[in-house]
Amino acid sequence: MANIKIQGGGGGAYSNSGSSFGAVSYLKHEDAQRQEQGQEVEPFFNQDRNVSSKEVVKDIDSNKAKLCKDDAKFYVMTVSPSQQELKAMGKTPQKQSAAMKEWIRNDVMKNYAENFNKGLNEKDIKWHGKIHHGRGENTDHQMHCHILISRKDMSNTKKLSPQTNHKSAERSGKVKSGFDRTEFYRKCEQSFDKRFNHSRDYKNSFDYQNAMKNGNLQEKQEAIKKKVEYEKETLNKATTREQIQPKEKEQKKENSKTKKLSIGL
Repeated sequence: MANIKIQGGGGGAYSNSGSSFGAVSYLKHEDAQRQEQGQEVEPFFNQDRNVSSKEVVKDIDSNKAKLCKDDAKFYVMTVSPSQQELKAMGKTPQKQSAAMKEWIRNDVMKNYAENFNKGLNEKDIKWHGKIHHGRGENTDHQMHCHILISRKDMSNTKKLSPQTNHKSAERSGKVKSGFDRTEFYRKCEQSFDKRFNHSRDYKNSFDYQNAMKNGNLQEKQEAIKKKVEYEKETLNKATTREQIQPKEKEQKKENSKTKKLSIGL
């Protein structure tokens, strides 16, 4: 499963009560290395196009109406696909990068917007992404994306905090408030598998790993039961394929012989 983190606050690179300049500068750290190696530098991008780092800072810093001095002005979401997921996105770094941008734009940010339960979609969110090809000195299969997201929506009127806990629905059935991170992570995984036709092993799914890490005894037992059922189903499918393939090969041979005989006649 892709590892998704939503960060912001403190005094580090993602300090978010002031300007976004520090965070944007930090996200550019890979650019110089790629230039020295003669590789293409990944630009910042948003819902519609590529943008410069100066435009990112200006766009985020100007979208903070009615926020107090110490309020969060933005958040940083990091999306890190697994090696299996990267392979599903393409065979080259260029194809993987393009595919990741497509997924971020059309699925991840759509899921993010809808998860606030305020009738929002991906075009209502002010955000800018940056693809990184490695972590530190390691550039082998470590592609990930950092997404700088404004605290305020595109209209600069609604406050949106992914760090506000989701509250249970009221008797009316309407969601009271908050951001349901569990549901967000689950939908991002589901949208990935659908978009890239990715067959995910159940043990690598968010539901299984979340249950084993955070679930109670009953939830863990249920997850293990589903894992066993998945493995049995996978084994049965593999056995069926092994039984069918020899028959298909034999049938092809027979068809080939028949064709040759027909030509001879």
